[in-house]
Amino acid sequence: MLKPYDRRTSADESPTPQDDVHSESEASTPPSPLTKKPSRTARKTVPSKLFVLDTNVLMHDPSSLFRFEEHDVYLPIGTLEELDNHKKGLSDVSRNARQASRFLDEIISTMAGGTAGDISKGIPLTPKAGEAPAGRLFLQTEAISADLPVTLPMGKTDNQILAVVSHLQKANPRREVILVSKDINMRIKARALALAAEDYSNDKVLEDTDLLFTGITKLPADFWDTHGKDMESWKKDGHTFYRVRGPLVPQLYVNQFVYDESGERPLYAMVKEKSGRMAVIETLRDYSHAKNSVWGITSRNREQNFALNLLMNPSVDFVTLLGQAGTGKTLLALAAGLTQVLDEKRYTEIIVTRVTVPIGEDIGFLPGTEEEKMTPWMGAFEDNLEVLNTTDDSGGEWGRAATRDLVRSRIKIKSLNFMRGRTFINKFLIIDEAQNLTPKQMKTLITRAGPGTKVLCLGNVAQIDTPYLTEGSSGLTYVVDRFKGWGHSGHVTLARGERSRLADHAAEVL
Repeated sequence: MLKPYDRRTSADESPTPQDDVHSESEASTPPSPLTKKPSRTARKTVPSKLFVLDTNVLMHDPSSLFRFEEHDVYLPIGTLEELDNHKKGLSDVSRNARQASRFLDEIISTMAGGTAGDISKGIPLTPKAGEAPAGRLFLQTEAISADLPVTLPMGKTDNQILAVVSHLQKANPRREVILVSKDINMRIKARALALAAEDYSNDKVLEDTDLLFTGITKLPADFWDTHGKDMESWKKDGHTFYRVRGPLVPQLYVNQFVYDESGERPLYAMVKEKSGRMAVIETLRDYSHAKNSVWGITSRNREQNFALNLLMNPSVDFVTLLGQAGTGKTLLALAAGLTQVLDEKRYTEIIVTRVTVPIGEDIGFLPGTEEEKMTPWMGAFEDNLEVLNTTDDSGGEWGRAATRDLVRSRIKIKSLNFMRGRTFINKFLIIDEAQNLTPKQMKTLITRAGPGTKVLCLGNVAQIDTPYLTEGSSGLTYVVDRFKGWGHSGHVTLARGERSRLADHAAEVL
């Protein structure tokens, strides 16, 4: 839910005596539903808030109408006008604008009569989208003019909405009126005019990405003393298993990596089972050794080794890799995909897709096929393919050319715009730049997976290019948080860059 805006009431904003004194003419006039006069018993309770929604909130999340719990929602005419202006098109913004309009039509249609007089009293919000609101929806039914600075022309929709908020604030001195907008400049202007304004944060998974699940935890120095009293161990298929019990176990998740580098022989393991205070951990395959190389690639650090253990594990269907530039996300994903497609025949082909910014728009009137149009967006994959194609020189130039043609025949580049309705069977699906996806788009892509398909999401939440998305509300952050602990998914945050000493130093100091 939205955090309450901490607005101190100054002396000139305090209720005037007229607020509690009603003349005979006032008594004969029914009070406005927005300016409810509380009874003596109700005056002790805090009145519900009135949230005025900016258009970008509805275009970002159409179900936001139902996410304000017991509080009321107000829509200015300017918001409805902008919804109408954005309803045409095939982008996600246009789809959300149409869905918001449908929600509004359903709410108004359920009201008996449907006259303007009834609308002015507020419409009860019905449960929708898994929410159970108890407030009412108010629509602007009269012309409102407010005293705004002359530098703010009233012809602009943003300023019209600010005027409505100012009017409602003056008309409801006992009630907190708050503007909700995804537009930073809109919120700044509102606060400059002494109006309460907040960002829409209901869709945020985390307020601070430092709290995001990393998929890795370091075991404390006394771990074996506190968890190894009744420990059992056995070996199977070249891996060692340990059954441990102790206070740290409830904090672990299935498929989470644990490590202990304090002893002579460091331990790198994965949590395979967990039940209460008991867990089974399994030692990992060492992909830093040349004998375990993946398409000629070996891991260069601890996190890359963890990532390859997930990428090469057939029981893990969904993998997310986060990390800054140069940590090896794309290279590891491609190497694992080529090995399992060409050598192990586990998947039939690799499918690569990524967001084309601006998101959801047409990929352009470029000549060629879908893959040729996507080529400008796939520079990162082309660079990594060049690295992977030069790892084997045994066949000479002709051998490298044959390998390059074979590799490219098994990699299909697809546009995100044409994914809806598709089903991929026995595919190795790589979603690059996943931080630019909304949670809804991420759900659309992941649900394309059919039997035998493995889905990888790669991205860096510090490089979000999509408007109205933040680190806390990105679809990549969303899936990392929602999939943790599932037995067929895994996540690793790659911490150290391995591109070059120049790139690593630039990432630290710039």
